[in-house]
This record gives sequence, C-alpha cells and structure tokens, in this order.
Amino acid sequence: MTESQRPSGEYPMYPSYGNGDAAYPPPPSYRPAQPIATGPGTTVWPGGHGSDGHGGNGGDGGPGFPPPAPQEPAAPRHRARRPVALLAAVAIAAAIVGGGTATVIEQLTGNSSNSASSVIPGTTVSQSSKGTVAGVAKAVSPMIVEINATSTAGESTGSGVIITSDGEIVTNNHVISGASSIKVQLSSGKTYTADVVGTDPDKDLALIKLQGASGLKTATLGDSSAVAVGDQVVAIGSPEGLTGTVTSGIVSALDRDVTVAKEDGSGQGQGGQGGGEQWPFEFGGRQFNGDTGNSTTTYKAIQTDASLNPGNSGGALINMSGEIIGINSAMYSASSSGQSSGSSAGSVGLGFAIPVNTLKADLDTLRAGNGS
Repeated sequence: MTESQRPSGEYPMYPSYGNGDAAYPPPPSYRPAQPIATGPGTTVWPGGHGSDGHGGNGGDGGPGFPPPAPQEPAAPRHRARRPVALLAAVAIAAAIVGGGTATVIEQLTGNSSNSASSVIPGTTVSQSSKGTVAGVAKAVSPMIVEINATSTAGESTGSGVIITSDGEIVTNNHVISGASSIKVQLSSGKTYTADVVGTDPDKDLALIKLQGASGLKTATLGDSSAVAVGDQVVAIGSPEGLTGTVTSGIVSALDRDVTVAKEDGSGQGQGGQGGGEQWPFEFGGRQFNGDTGNSTTTYKAIQTDASLNPGNSGGALINMSGEIIGINSAMYSASSSGQSSGSSAGSVGLGFAIPVNTLKADLDTLRAGNGS
C-alpha cells in the first residue's frame, strides 16, 4: 500500500500558482460571480453576501437570508417634466372642449353673448330671417303706408315710406300732386291726415308729414350704388288699394331712362290709382299705359321684375337686408292705351324704381319746402 507522505498534524500542501507560493483558498472550478450594482454606495453579491464579501452581516441581513430587493434606479431629471407637460395638454384640451360646448349651447339656446348680433345693424330684420322674403316683409311692412289723395281730378291711391318717427313719409310727386287733402293709413289700420312738406317734380319725389304722429317705426335707407343686376328684392305697397301687398323678384336692369308725367290733374291716372287707372310712362321714345302729357321728367331708374301694379307707386323696393334701395314709380301694363282703363292686364314683370341715393340727395330740398 502506498504510504502517505504527509507529516503527521500538517495540512496538505497545494500547488502554487505562478509565484510558487501556496494560495488559499484554491481557485474555484467556475467563474466567480460578479457583484450586482444597485444604488450608489451599495453592492450586493449573489448568494447573500454583503459588501464585505465574506458572508457576514455586511449589511445584507446575515447569511442564509435573501438579499434586499434592488432599489429602483433614480429617474433622469428630464422625465420629471412629463407630468407637467401632460397636465398642460389636458388643460388645453379641456379649454377647447369647454369652448366648443359653450358654442353649441349658445347655438341651441340662442343665448349669444352679443345680443346685438341677433338683429342686422340699422334694420329690424333678424339674423335668422336675413335673406328671406318673409323676414324682410315682416320687418319692413310696418314702415310702408297707403296714401289716399283727393284732388279736382278725383281720388288716387298710392304708397309711401316712413323715414322719421314723427311721421315724415316719402312718396312720388305724382301720387300727391294737386291734392286738396291727404289721408294716410298705417299697416296697423290707424289713419292720419297728412300735409305736404315739399315736392320735387323733376325727380318725381315728395315729402309729406302726418299730423300728431310719434313713435313710429322708421325704414332704413340703403345704398343704391351697391345694387347689382340679379340682386333679389322685395316690393311692398298698396296695389289697387290692397294695403301691405308683398311681391318679390330680382333687379333686372340698372340706369333705365324712364319718363313720367309731372303735371297735376292730367287725367292719366296720377299716383298709380286704384279703380283701374293706368300708370303712364315713356321709355326709349315710346309711351306706355297711356299719354304722359306735355310736362314730363326723366330719371335713371332701377328695373325689377317684382310685380308692381297701380297703387305700388311711392312704395318701397327693398334689398334682402331690409334696406330701402328704391321708391317704386312706374310699371308696364300689357293693355294698350286705346283700351278702356278697366281692361288693364296688370304687371308683366317690368317695374321701375327711383334709386334711394337720389332720394337721400334730395331730402334737404324736400324738407325745406323747395321744389323745382
């Protein structure tokens, strides 16, 4: 048997590593585990070893205990701003949603913060009715009146437009020319006596004023220079004595040279009378609806296909914002001048109105009682 060479009571000797000296403990047969880095200043070894590497307390709770759970790495500083940005985005989104909700509520309830926007400035036409014949008619009809003038030639019926709350009314000169008395009926049915303030036969315009009137609704005078061919219009008047009749159409031409009679008592149907009277005028050297007489005047007119009939004379031609753009003054009837007045065929879509800018330029003259 082989004898042991180890001296009694001695530990065995191990081979040296590199320098010939004994090494303790011997190198493991596997790669040593590497320390696990956690938070700053702490190292945890696999197997429960603490930072002293000897399996003692070393801050790991002692041998046999599991190592403490690794600490969560500290978040980079720039990430701390994310909640702030998120909150800001949420706040912006909330503001947008809130504003949109408020707008929807205003649209549904009609409670706009700007109450003035519900009515077109300078008129009584509501925004919701703007551009409709019904809206214009409802708003402007109270400002259009029926005029009944009595003269030596008989009685005539025409229309007029209220322009001041105390009863100034614009109409055609041929409606009231030579009248000994003038009665005016409002859309409400109330009747007033009126006096002539001023006339301008050359422009076929006249201004009358009601006696004892106040608090009347007044029409808004627009701008006839802004009128274009094809614009939709509404006409309101009292054709054949039918008070407050509303018709509609378009502007079919501009700057028509229309000639009408300006003398009184000519017997050609002054004022666009009811009772089948004619409404004589000249255009292009030809006479229509009867003889205009020897004393005439010519003006540039707005042509419209809105239906006009005897009695519309002096009434309003209105744009779709409820503004007066012309004073109706003449119309073409299909009946010939040789036929009796009772056989008039009425309007065929050729009506004419004095531009409102002509009226506005003439108001001071009319109010002064002057005329040509």
